[in-house]
Amino acid sequence: MANAMTISRAAERAGVGVETIRFYERRGLIEQPLRPRSGGYRFYDDTVVERIRFIRQAQELGFSLREITELLSLRADPAADCGDVRVQAVAKRAEVDRKMAQLQHIRAALDALIASCPGGGALRACTIIDALAGRSGTKANRSEAAGPAPSGELRSQQRKVKGHSMKTAIFKIDGMHCDGCARTVQALFSAEPGVQKANVSFKTREARVLFDPQAVSEEHLTATIRQAGYSVVG
Repeated sequence: MANAMTISRAAERAGVGVETIRFYERRGLIEQPLRPRSGGYRFYDDTVVERIRFIRQAQELGFSLREITELLSLRADPAADCGDVRVQAVAKRAEVDRKMAQLQHIRAALDALIASCPGGGALRACTIIDALAGRSGTKANRSEAAGPAPSGELRSQQRKVKGHSMKTAIFKIDGMHCDGCARTVQALFSAEPGVQKANVSFKTREARVLFDPQAVSEEHLTATIRQAGYSVVG
């Protein structure tokens, strides 16, 4: 065997741990060398090291071990075509796109929760805790729970809002896949200045929003939801 090496040396050359090689052997990704009849160590060669590097690179690109097994089979098949590998890569890219969209939804929800958090005060008024618990407390309710406003300026702003004519709008939302999505959309609406109350139903795909039209417009609310990756119908 050319360039024969022990498992520890092969692991060092491939940039992995010894247990990783043993794991790949158990999963059938690489073949375990036979132990010499005279006893002693099993020996690996450069082809095994190169195969391990291939597996690691594929894992870094997001391929599962099952998918890597298929890629290795294609690689070893003389009749395989490059187009077969391209199909695998295109499918993986589509999966990555879906995961990125999900992460964008999560980030938008976190942004909304952080923006709506007062940053201090009693824990019972914490909007983040409310959202995680599935409670749909309104901004007005949270203001009451937090107690009287600490400044005359804030009290003046509250009186001005009360003097405005509030408006209720119903939005048809597409792109929600679960109650968690509905809570995300609700948090996005609730974080907008001028929104007093937002209720979002995954079952009906509807959002009912009470807001001050002098502080925020329906167009802006629609744009906020669309920017988070959801669709507003109508």
